[in-house]
Amino acid sequence: MSTVWKKPFSLEILNSLCQKGLTAGMGITFTASGDDWMEARMPVDDRTRQPYGYLHGGATAVLAETLASVAGNYAADGEHSCMGLDIAVHHLRAVRAGFVTARAVPRHLGTGTQVWLVTVQDEAGRLIAEGHVTLAVRRHMSLPRQTPENA
Repeated sequence: MSTVWKKPFSLEILNSLCQKGLTAGMGITFTASGDDWMEARMPVDDRTRQPYGYLHGGATAVLAETLASVAGNYAADGEHSCMGLDIAVHHLRAVRAGFVTARAVPRHLGTGTQVWLVTVQDEAGRLIAEGHVTLAVRRHMSLPRQTPENA
């Protein structure tokens, strides 16, 4: 099988992306990858639980979109980037503690959009949630530079 990845990466590179922002605050880390999949995990703790003590559905969605967006960017050629366009997550089982692991696999890798299936499991391997993430694929955008003429 050939790989879907068009840009090189390592777990160290992927985890360097998680050193700041929402992913850092939620404890998301990348754990593994294969020719056509990528995995990340997230703790179920006070950062990611809802007020009743269960994994927050929004935290699960953040994990799914983070994973799919990063995977999508490495599956796009060097002139293109991906960003979230749509997400649907179905929450199937509650989790109170431990870690959840998400795996993203591509369902469609087009020139204008990508669709990724993200499955989330608990530490016992039970399916917790399943999501579909649609990404827009766009040429790298460069912002206009401020010069004395347009300041």
